[in-house]
Amino acid sequence: MRLVVFDLDGTLINSEALIIETVRESFASVGQAIPSDDAIRSISGITARDAMGILAPDADSDRIDVILNAYRATYLQKAGLAREPMFEGALDALDHLQADPETILAVATGKGHAGAITLLERHEIIGRFNSIQTPAHNRGKPDPQMIETAMEAAGIGREATVMIGDTSHDMKMARNANVKALGVAWGYHSVADLEAAGADLVIHRMDQLVDAVDKLLEA
Repeated sequence: MRLVVFDLDGTLINSEALIIETVRESFASVGQAIPSDDAIRSISGITARDAMGILAPDADSDRIDVILNAYRATYLQKAGLAREPMFEGALDALDHLQADPETILAVATGKGHAGAITLLERHEIIGRFNSIQTPAHNRGKPDPQMIETAMEAAGIGREATVMIGDTSHDMKMARNANVKALGVAWGYHSVADLEAAGADLVIHRMDQLVDAVDKLLEA
């Protein structure tokens, strides 16, 4: 048996335009200096509170609460299938992995739990995953707890687990959990960032994903 753990935003789900727009509008709505698009891309994968703290470094805890509430309200107004499509080929990749009875799938995302569940339900793929790990019940990336909880839920050890993600936070989480780290180049962080964070392999196309998983877990 083997466990394949997926990040969501930037890996399976193409949410970049929505997230950048949401941050810009929510910061403007509360009179906070609007961060650059590159700064917004850099925080993908970590908890929303940590992200707001990085994007508004001079804000105290109360101010972060204000910004975070504005972000969540704006996101809920904008989110939906049309704004958060799956990447082309993602469904085929899930189909191929699930065709192997020895493969179990899980999610480890920095999204809020309710948002992750709603997104997976909208795409009608929630039933494909053995567990959905979020910071609601675990420490956020790059802490390894989400991967460790997914392994425990699946009954699968580190040597048979791979984490797939598009950010350095995903790769660092995989290294901290001592599992294989598969980076994808179509998301938020550069190939150089993924490799520097410890990726065992970086792929550039979704149709390379299944073979890459096989390669890493058979090594």
